[in-house]
Amino acid sequence: MYEKPLPTVDPESAPYWSALKEGRLVLKHCLDCGRHHFYPRALCPHCHSDALEWTDARGSGNIYSFTVARRPAGPAFKADAPYVVAVVELDEGARLMTNIVTDDVDSVRIGQRVVIEFDAVTAEISLPRFRLA
Repeated sequence: MYEKPLPTVDPESAPYWSALKEGRLVLKHCLDCGRHHFYPRALCPHCHSDALEWTDARGSGNIYSFTVARRPAGPAFKADAPYVVAVVELDEGARLMTNIVTDDVDSVRIGQRVVIEFDAVTAEISLPRFRLA
């Protein structure tokens, strides 16, 4: 059985992984420019402000771009091939790269609505994946 290694948790990324365990998605939010971003940095990548806070991001959005992978990228994808790797623009939040879970990969379109769903990876942690709305 293939098990994904757990990510490194440091003080900057701990709130993100703690929220995922609860089935929530939190992202850094800049109080100056009002934009969300995914990477837990000390400065906002958009305006370089240090006025940041962790906020809940809504678990839905639209497909910004995608590609269909027709061969397995590793043991974790053998059961899911072919699969869709997409950039999803969240309603409230940043753009995230994720896998889209669907039986009909040819039906995926740019602008299509998706919702987040959390699939357990191990007993300790869950990771988000998206399903077509």
